[in-house]
Amino acid sequence: MKPFVPKLVYFEPEALSYPLGKELYEKFMQMGIEIRETTSHNQVRGIPGETELARYRNAKSTLVVGVRRTLKFDSSKPSAEYAIPLATGCMGHCHYCYLQTTLGSKPYIRVYVNLDDIFAQAQTYIDERAPEITRFEAACTSDIVGIDHLTHSLKKAIEFIGATDYGRLRFVTKYEHVDHLLDAKHNGKTHFRFSVNSRYVIRHFEPGTSSFDARLQAARKVAGAGYKLGFVVAPIYRHDGWEQGYFELFQELARQLEGVDLSSLTFELIQHRFTKPAKRVIEQRYPKTKLDLDESKRKYKWGRYGIGKYVYRDEEARELEETMRSYIARFFPSAQVQYFT
Repeated sequence: MKPFVPKLVYFEPEALSYPLGKELYEKFMQMGIEIRETTSHNQVRGIPGETELARYRNAKSTLVVGVRRTLKFDSSKPSAEYAIPLATGCMGHCHYCYLQTTLGSKPYIRVYVNLDDIFAQAQTYIDERAPEITRFEAACTSDIVGIDHLTHSLKKAIEFIGATDYGRLRFVTKYEHVDHLLDAKHNGKTHFRFSVNSRYVIRHFEPGTSSFDARLQAARKVAGAGYKLGFVVAPIYRHDGWEQGYFELFQELARQLEGVDLSSLTFELIQHRFTKPAKRVIEQRYPKTKLDLDESKRKYKWGRYGIGKYVYRDEEARELEETMRSYIARFFPSAQVQYFT
């Protein structure tokens, strides 16, 4: 698929005092994209659309260039010590995505241009924990790879972490646009993961993202560039024929990765889940979705922060985990399964 190009761009005036802000302004001017001004990246008004649904869809193709003023990083991520805030929002239309509710009324894409401030804060966290390793997740609230061909913020972050002694970087993507990242000086300190799924899930629930085959081609490039490679199988979804669908997923992964160094390959396994608020938002924004959100078929599980979610019942979840682990053992016997949740 073609790389993302916004249809409308907003700038905070302060963003133009940073090199990346100036660079992006000139770039979008030359591309002939409409540019507007906003006082804050958190208060963007005037996104076109006669209905809420139309405004939502237009927001997903709107980019906001701003300054990240809150430099305290989120530290609630189970797979990393901190989330590094390079961007917020995503141009994809994945029906199940937790950003549907996390971003609420602000589904537009935000990028932050004060990178030196962000990296300085990251260095502070690294120094505080040294000599322990400090891991940063760059894709908690966005698919950063999908927009990095415009900003190169992720590339700068990769090279910043690569130059540290105790920092590590990780992120996950559904996009193929990795070519500009292949020559980054990562020094083996970045874990580059791709989100993959059965063809049924990608076809029905992941519009606006790269195809399965394109993701695997990008994964080959990334492995060839010496990055630590991983796959996030998420959400694992019990559709008709799911056993065969996921078998074909791992079979095709093995086929397309033949000849690649997989000595540090990792898998993360996440079953499908949803919350009541997410269900309401999903049904509003994707009224024709085939996603099964029937609460009576699920188990209610309390979350870490008092927010409950619907997951598969214990027996079904156990079957999913055992099946995925058996496929991985068959096709990737040396890979590490980091968790199933």
